[in-house]
Amino acid sequence: MWIVDSSLSYFQKFCVNVIKAGRVPRHVAFIMDGNRRYATKSNMKKVEGHVRGFDKLAQTLQWCFELGIQEVTVYAFSIENFKRSQEEVDYLMELAREKFSKLHEEKEKLMQDGICIRVIGNLTLLPDDIRKLMAEAMFMTKDNNRLFLNVAFAYTSKDELTTAVKTVIEGVELDLIDPSDINEQLISHCLFTNCSPDPDLLVRTSGEQSSIQDIQLRGD
Repeated sequence: MWIVDSSLSYFQKFCVNVIKAGRVPRHVAFIMDGNRRYATKSNMKKVEGHVRGFDKLAQTLQWCFELGIQEVTVYAFSIENFKRSQEEVDYLMELAREKFSKLHEEKEKLMQDGICIRVIGNLTLLPDDIRKLMAEAMFMTKDNNRLFLNVAFAYTSKDELTTAVKTVIEGVELDLIDPSDINEQLISHCLFTNCSPDPDLLVRTSGEQSSIQDIQLRGD
């Protein structure tokens, strides 16, 4: 499941209410990192680490929902991940098929909770059937507006910026954009993330600490 049913204890609900009394971040981003290290440490296969990571993500999304966070971005699969072994890449693609198929089974809950799914990244790098499942999930939830869930898949910030620049260049070549109109705002509108405010909080699940600038430069 993507969003689990609330199973908070009385004390956990109390903590949620205390947190909500203060300033709650509008947009929280999670870099899903460390699954393979967790698997190695726990003497399990790497692929099992990815499954455990997704299960924990589902619990985390429920916490965000309980707290009233309006937008969550999950960096689930980097373009750099294609460099891993073919076996691991194939398994991650199969996991994506399974999880995006599951979204259709959870349609009633997604609509009831008002969750809008957006998938961002260079989706041309993915198999056609996975792209179709992603498109169906986005179309199905496009009118929901209580919680926006952005899933970054086949994504790096470097590729996002490169794609935005290419889009602007194409606009100039087609005489749709005048070179004098090119500015920061125009580039921003061409990004995959153009519908989202910048994250207020960035969480890297592996426990490693990096500044946002470092992460952007490396393309994580």
